[in-house]
Amino acid sequence: MSTLPHCPQCQSEFVYADGPLLICPECAHEWPAEGNNADASEDDAARVVRDAVGNVLQDGDAVTVVKDLKIKGSSLVVKVGTKVRSIRLIEGDHNIDCKIDGIGPMQLKSEFVKKA
Repeated sequence: MSTLPHCPQCQSEFVYADGPLLICPECAHEWPAEGNNADASEDDAARVVRDAVGNVLQDGDAVTVVKDLKIKGSSLVVKVGTKVRSIRLIEGDHNIDCKIDGIGPMQLKSEFVKKA
């Protein structure tokens, strides 16, 4: 059994691995696993996500939706001007993972949001 390092933020010993990340359940801090530190920094440098106006987006940013977005398989619509807080950047076509109040968790394309 491999031993995982303690959380760098709160020093908790209850750290668990989730894919390439290590996660602390006590303070919710996430960081790349030791073997992936160099790879993660290279990926972050190569992957630059920009919003509809060209601003660079980062994890934890707040964004505003700039176009009405129909939700597939539902009658709900994300209206223009909806503010989304604490985004998380992910790989793929829909490169923003977020939680919208009143709708729930979903993924958005960066071309339909503007940094707040």
